[in-house]
Amino acid sequence: MQVLQVQLEVGADPAEVGRARRWVRSRLAGSGIQADESLAETLILLVSELVTNAVVHTGHPAVLRMVLPGVQEQCPGTVRVEVADASDRPPAPRHAAGEETNGRGLELVDGLADRWGWRPEGAGKAIWCEIDRCAASGAGEVPVYDGVAFEAV
Repeated sequence: MQVLQVQLEVGADPAEVGRARRWVRSRLAGSGIQADESLAETLILLVSELVTNAVVHTGHPAVLRMVLPGVQEQCPGTVRVEVADASDRPPAPRHAAGEETNGRGLELVDGLADRWGWRPEGAGKAIWCEIDRCAASGAGEVPVYDGVAFEAV
């Protein structure tokens, strides 16, 4: 399976979240995921939440990564999003009450992604989530990535 891994460095400014969303849209356009697909909007929302959390809660730059499956396949697999930040503190999901304006990010990620989690990375951590494009035909299978192309921005 051919996959493409792309990466974007995101500054510590919350305004960088908008730039990350635009970047994701541009990368999806070449991946076979159409802008009007619900998957595209879901991925953009997930990226927005994870990048916002990284920038707001750490005050440091972050690295956004996406792994996109090849477009030649009939059922093009799993899309993975990762955001690495400089904090070694594990993510702490909260449940926002009533009219609170914060505290729903990880709850949203949990509801939209097929899987999510985190792992230590260097002095910080990486939070990741995955969406299966063809869940009906490959539910529960872990994709094997052999033949990876990589792009860093």
